[in-house]
Amino acid sequence: MTANVVRTRIEGSVGHILLNRPEVMNAITVELGAQLERALRLLAPAVTVIVVRGAGGNFSAGGDFGELRRLREQGRAALAPLFDNFGRACALIARLPVPVVAVVEGYAMAGGFELMQACDIALVHENAKISDTHLNFGQVPGGGSSQRLPRLAGRQRALAHILTGDRLTGAEAVAWGLAYRCLPAAGFEDAVAAFAERLAGHDRGALETAKRLVYEGLRLPLDEGLALEREHVIEHIVGDAAGAAIAGFAGGEGSRA
Repeated sequence: MTANVVRTRIEGSVGHILLNRPEVMNAITVELGAQLERALRLLAPAVTVIVVRGAGGNFSAGGDFGELRRLREQGRAALAPLFDNFGRACALIARLPVPVVAVVEGYAMAGGFELMQACDIALVHENAKISDTHLNFGQVPGGGSSQRLPRLAGRQRALAHILTGDRLTGAEAVAWGLAYRCLPAAGFEDAVAAFAERLAGHDRGALETAKRLVYEGLRLPLDEGLALEREHVIEHIVGDAAGAAIAGFAGGEGSRA
């Protein structure tokens, strides 16, 4: 029977995904990657925001070296699912209609750091330990760091970080554009819950459209991205949900602002 290494639950409009291998700091395996992708697909239609975090006080320490050694002994074909499963889960996040928030505490190393990069938004604990450590162990990134990190932090920072494996603090992750907020230990859980509830309180259609515009716009020249935004905003405003919100705002305090 396959172990349940990723757990899900729904609280109101918030979906929760828990990487559940605390005894090995939620190290990534073939099965964890597959279950993570399934969990994301399962929750996305049912909630307005998804929160991803690790069990036992750590996000993820990266790939499971025990499994990596075993698969390597079996040859190239055996290794592929480890990277394919995890890569599909990370790539899926940008295509989901709801925001996916990484809640990072403890260690987020190598593959764990790559999952953090793939999420739409990251909230990091002030004591989090964040790094791409692949080269420290004679490895190269395999979960997206060589591609996502330069796009998020710039070529020089990304390359220097990958080559050195220097640790980043939560505050540094924010300064580099890798996280949205660095949250203090005191009140961490309350702050995470409040952030998720704030997102979950927004219109789901508006969240989906805004997310899609950002990701699609990043692949377009600015003038084409602006044209795409104009097209979508008009389409959104003539919809029922936006109409109700505008009517409510115009009839309330907003009309006297």
